[in-house]
Amino acid sequence: MTEDYSEQHLAHVPSFRRSPIVFFTVATHERKQILADARCHEILHGLWERSAEKDDWYVGQYVVMPDHVHLFARPASQADLIKDWVKMWKSVSARAIVSALGLDGALWQADYFDRYLRSSESYREKWFYMQNNPVRAGLVSQVSEWPYQGKIHDLSF
Repeated sequence: MTEDYSEQHLAHVPSFRRSPIVFFTVATHERKQILADARCHEILHGLWERSAEKDDWYVGQYVVMPDHVHLFARPASQADLIKDWVKMWKSVSARAIVSALGLDGALWQADYFDRYLRSSESYREKWFYMQNNPVRAGLVSQVSEWPYQGKIHDLSF
């Protein structure tokens, strides 16, 4: 028996054709504690900043932790698929960071976590989680003290 998936049955699911905001978490290979570094932050920020023009992906707020990054991004209508975009910035950033830090081997884990955000409330919840991550990890006592965070584009709902 085939189910009817008409618009009325999918009313609670947003139309992803209207550029959803996506929450990403990407971890380093073997959770190596190497990203909390001004050079890494500069490389990632610059790459994500250029991504709007080059790849039609707009990065909003982000936090770079020692062994992972959290970020919000939103594709334009002609953007690459999520997996292609993530693969691209992981590859480009890996080459630059490995070179800048004099490292050997892989930088990023092969996989990553992504979640489509369905409301401004879920955006606020994820941002609160992200920005408090350095405090929870004991790296700083206040959110404002963490230097490896920022906002490139306004991705408001």
